[in-house]
Amino acid sequence: MNKKPNSMTATPLANHLPDEDTQGGRDILFVERLSLTNFRNYGSITLNVGPKPVVLTGGNGVGKTNILEAISLAMPGSGIRRAPYKDLSRAGADGGWAVALRLNSRMGRVDIGTGLQSTVRAGASGESPDYQPRSTRPERSGRIVRINGENKGGSGILSSYVDMVWVTPAMDGVFTGSNSERRRLIDRLVVCFDPSFRVFTGRFERAMQARNRLLSDGVTDPAQLEGFEVVMAQTATAVAAARVEAITALNAMITERKQRDTASAFPWSTSKLDGTLEQALMTKAAVDVEDDYIRHLHASRERDRAAGRTLEGPHRSDLKVIHGPKNMPARLCSTGEQKVLLVGLILAQAELIARRHEGCAPIILLDEVAAHLDIDRRRALFDEILRLGSQAWMTGTDLEAFAHLRGSAQLFNVQNGSLEEI
Repeated sequence: MNKKPNSMTATPLANHLPDEDTQGGRDILFVERLSLTNFRNYGSITLNVGPKPVVLTGGNGVGKTNILEAISLAMPGSGIRRAPYKDLSRAGADGGWAVALRLNSRMGRVDIGTGLQSTVRAGASGESPDYQPRSTRPERSGRIVRINGENKGGSGILSSYVDMVWVTPAMDGVFTGSNSERRRLIDRLVVCFDPSFRVFTGRFERAMQARNRLLSDGVTDPAQLEGFEVVMAQTATAVAAARVEAITALNAMITERKQRDTASAFPWSTSKLDGTLEQALMTKAAVDVEDDYIRHLHASRERDRAAGRTLEGPHRSDLKVIHGPKNMPARLCSTGEQKVLLVGLILAQAELIARRHEGCAPIILLDEVAAHLDIDRRRALFDEILRLGSQAWMTGTDLEAFAHLRGSAQLFNVQNGSLEEI
């Protein structure tokens, strides 16, 4: 049993960020220990688990998804909910929060800590022990990140230790919503292959924003604009090339899975990138695509100035998914068909990542996914997870929905900030 009462006492972040430099671990990626302090509805809790899948059951609003969100913060970015970091602090706490994981990673056992320091001063008696002046707070990532007790400059380094894929209810409209949602879907896969991908996307965004400001300010001097446009072209081409490589590999994996299991519960699909640079890279050398984009940016300055933004580039690209057996765009499929297509796409991504990393499967986060699948597809999903050897974290309100996993998974009941093993 792993049960710890909810603590109502604010705990300094330093006390819950690991400082032990551990080595070793297994050649499998899984969370061994998770500790939360003042995170969402959790005051202070520690959960110890093994490499098997983990099932979290309980009523609505008890904190099941919060556990998955905390784990997702072991990846770069803002987690499965993309919530502002300040909103992750427990209500009534001092604004600080901490997530600490002991992780068996591809690089051996590692302790990862992340969180925000308290933003509350102690008043006349002086600053609280975990208060950090604004001038010294890390601004790059918006949160503190520590690896084996050592502070890091941002969350980007986390992609060197952990791979993760997920399906959440918010993704149900991924095929019909904005193209930014679909870009995020493929870009998370790219990061698993190339941790430097986020560096290129960050440089592109900063150069684009600088160019947009100059255009907005009425600047016409070519010398001021060209420098940013060169950086945009270089980084945009790198971003597009990484996406093309990932989509090509993903489609090959889906084809392999289709041939292996022609009667799969999750229909096969094909994906393609709808973007000027990505399409150009299919027929041109990267250096030519880069030069073409520089010329485009030069020619489109006045159009972009009038629009108030850059109208063409990798930030506008889209991911098009086709339901293979029906030869139908995913956006036109039924809600149920879209759900199973998405799950199949994520499973293919997970298998591709495992293949790229010599069998080391990513952690899979599945929030309320079982409730939207019939019994046969649930069993097929669980069998896929077990075959991959992935530590999947799954939530649901109905324990019976996970009956197929009894004996093969770790089951916990979640009740308002505490967990008890079933």
